[in-house]
Amino acid sequence: MEKTLDFWFEYASPYSYPAAMRVEQLAAQAGVKVRWRVFLLGAVFQQYGWKTTPNELFPAKGNYMWQDMQRICAALNLPYQKPSTFPRNGMLAARISANHAESPWIGEFVRSVYEANFAEDQDIGSSELIAQILEKLGQDSAQVIAEANSDDGKQKLKQQTQQALQQDVFGAPFIMVGNEPFWGNDRLEQAIYFAAHGKLPATITLA
Repeated sequence: MEKTLDFWFEYASPYSYPAAMRVEQLAAQAGVKVRWRVFLLGAVFQQYGWKTTPNELFPAKGNYMWQDMQRICAALNLPYQKPSTFPRNGMLAARISANHAESPWIGEFVRSVYEANFAEDQDIGSSELIAQILEKLGQDSAQVIAEANSDDGKQKLKQQTQQALQQDVFGAPFIMVGNEPFWGNDRLEQAIYFAAHGKLPATITLA
């Protein structure tokens, strides 16, 4: 029986960046397949009556997050540059990710978009940038973008976001292993271990 995990992510989520950059490699080492599941955090915030992100509602939390991101990325040797604009519009990238969740190139696409946003401070809302990423992956960017922006393409992202809400996904990154939830970049290794072994290790070492 194939061992899998669902990796729920949002392109505007800073903590999803270090998790997305690592999840596929770590999961492969454990014999676990990653299923990429993009969704829109805005729908989650609306559910709680929030009109903006918690980091905007609570400035101290936002300030801490950016300091924490610097530490996390330095520890993981990941390039990092605080985005000059936050949050950026990841709608097109999200639609593409929902429409091509099973495509063999989706992992590399996701990582490239995250790198553009959090390592290179590029505007991931730019269709030109997304087209460049697709072309580098050998894809017909015009066709992929047109499909993503079609009514069917938009509906797939809406359906996937609704699925996230039904599964009580309340933040990103969020990992589901069957019915077992794991929230946050710092729970990534636990989630992968659980997916591989069906249980958590007897002792957990926190780095």
